[in-house]
Amino acid sequence: MGLWGRRVAGVVWCFFATATIGFTAEKTDQGPQSPDRNWQIGFTPSYSTGNFGTSSTSSFLYAPLSMRRLFKDGDITVIVPFVTSTTDGRTTIVGGTATRVDDNPKSGSSGSGSGTNDDGGCSGKGQSGSGKDRVCGLTTRAPGQKVTASGLGDVIIKGRYYVVEEKAALPLIAMTARVKLPTANESQGLGTGALDYGFGVEMSKMFGANWIGFLDAGYNIIGDPDGLQFQNQHWYDVGAGYFVTKDLLASVYFEEYRAIVPGFVNARDFFFAMNYTVSSAWRLNSGVTVGVSNGAPDYALSVGASYRF
Repeated sequence: MGLWGRRVAGVVWCFFATATIGFTAEKTDQGPQSPDRNWQIGFTPSYSTGNFGTSSTSSFLYAPLSMRRLFKDGDITVIVPFVTSTTDGRTTIVGGTATRVDDNPKSGSSGSGSGTNDDGGCSGKGQSGSGKDRVCGLTTRAPGQKVTASGLGDVIIKGRYYVVEEKAALPLIAMTARVKLPTANESQGLGTGALDYGFGVEMSKMFGANWIGFLDAGYNIIGDPDGLQFQNQHWYDVGAGYFVTKDLLASVYFEEYRAIVPGFVNARDFFFAMNYTVSSAWRLNSGVTVGVSNGAPDYALSVGASYRF
């Protein structure tokens, strides 16, 4: 167990690996944990920007502080994020990632509609017959009225349990689950104000001395905020990593997440990561996400560190 444990140590998948929507799998030091360090704190701020298929660009700074309890066969993590968003309300943070939440799939270029009768995507709760009381997403902003707001994001609690240990012909397999608590202010464009939860599976397998493969999938139950109806979300990712040294891992992933608003394009992106194990206590990580569909940000950048004790 020690050999493959060392090989996968340092695989830190940034929380914003996702230019993505919803509850992505997080490969953070996969494998059963060392008994002498049972706690880990981490901080990985991320910046993302894009138009998400609308005519207006939104940007988000997501700064999550995490506390993880490590067990022999799994872990439990609590994430408390601080969010700064600049948006007209059509895009917000869902489960730690930026996604479009307005109710008009004909606005912009992200949906299957022709774009006729486009109201800028601001036709949610509170709409009057004259159109004077429209809202963008869950905010009271007018179409194109971008506002910068900051505050507490949605607190996330997640867990992971290893059900199969990696062997010659078997991958490492873990079951995952998470809950998103609606602690963010939805009227400020920082969240949806609804409870979400999800479950999934993570798999990884070493190939030779330096290569490692990843395959993950899951399903998220998305809560419906006042005035909007979201659909549940399935997602997957597939990736490969190469250990440049025993402590430095370079990896790339392709990810796809179902849009939570019917009629919108799924988020698809490539994520490039570098992870470095400084010592048994310290780990560093960085990542770049490049969106390849209108459902994803144009790009996202992240850098962070974690400490075990």
